[in-house]
Amino acid sequence: MMLESVIKDRNLPELTNEEIRRYSRHLLLPEVGIEGQKRLKEARVVLVGTGGLGAPLALYLAAAGVGTLGLVDFDFVEESNLQRQVIHGTKDIGRPKVASAQDRIKSINPYIKVITHNTVLSSANALDILKDYDMVADGTDNYQTRYLVNDACVLLGIPNVYGSIFQFEGQCSVFYAKVGPCYRCLYPEPPPPGLVPSCAEGGVVGVLPGILGCLQANEVIKLIVGGGETLVGKLLLFDAWKIQFRQLHLDKDPHCPICGVEPTIHELIDYEQFCGLKKKHDEEPIETITAGALKLRLDNHDPLQIIDIREPHERAIVKFPGAKAIPLGQMVRRIDEFDPTMDAVFICKIGQRSIFAIRALREAGYPGRLLNLKDGLNAWAREVDTSLPVY
Repeated sequence: MMLESVIKDRNLPELTNEEIRRYSRHLLLPEVGIEGQKRLKEARVVLVGTGGLGAPLALYLAAAGVGTLGLVDFDFVEESNLQRQVIHGTKDIGRPKVASAQDRIKSINPYIKVITHNTVLSSANALDILKDYDMVADGTDNYQTRYLVNDACVLLGIPNVYGSIFQFEGQCSVFYAKVGPCYRCLYPEPPPPGLVPSCAEGGVVGVLPGILGCLQANEVIKLIVGGGETLVGKLLLFDAWKIQFRQLHLDKDPHCPICGVEPTIHELIDYEQFCGLKKKHDEEPIETITAGALKLRLDNHDPLQIIDIREPHERAIVKFPGAKAIPLGQMVRRIDEFDPTMDAVFICKIGQRSIFAIRALREAGYPGRLLNLKDGLNAWAREVDTSLPVY
């Protein structure tokens, strides 16, 4: 869908001689020109997340001359981020991501303004933070924040430039309820908790967020300049392994609870509850064991079953001594291999997927005691056996 600029009715700032030199390759494009570059200078764009997607978004929007960039993130730079989050460097490990990103942005383009929001985006603060911007570029990696960003953008009447990645696949779209569908029109309900692994659990090829983040930046620039064909009403799918692009048409859902004909959502809700992340009152708690406590029991030669629920390619990275390998998908059909007279300890990378193994066995009627290694193998490598890698 071709749209006019989202900031077309403003008094636009002039470009200095220095800015004309800097953006000369834009100015030579008739689709951008002086007028388009002035709109870029006037624009205010907020990036939710400064990780894999937020990194190329911030770098290229800063280089393009977007006048004000807001950065929302609460996380700190970790070594494992550097494989794909190219806005951060080795020297930034341990720093707040918004601080690291701000320094890098200003080194690229000192003429733009950077506003940092070093906080978790929530129902309590989202409208106050996002209302001062012309659009949002969503670089988050969880469903509760995606629905939060979508709903806030619908309520504020601004575009949501969406991207998501997993392993070798990515998606990109523009959700703009004024003229097309929103995220809820595409995904009315979130998937069951744990069904879709995060990048921390499932992995991601490093270049993929660079490709998707650049596609998002391209959409942002077109929305600001105006006139280009956008991804409003379309979902772009990219497979980096097969090097394939596909494009799907999206229709606005007239029954959408927030952007439909008769909306039922008029304010931000509890998105953790909506995504099924809050513990249910009648749900039996999962019993955990810390890495230190597990070591004591092993040192005491307590009878234990250690069950590694990871897939073979992940076990090749690091193995837990003496663990029996039963992948998550095989858990229930191999229930006869467990001894209900012995405690069973389930391990995975960070102690999340193993929870689903325990729940599956419970639902299948397994009577024995089931324990989850808190924070998984990474906790064991950090706290007990430091010769093992943290991944």
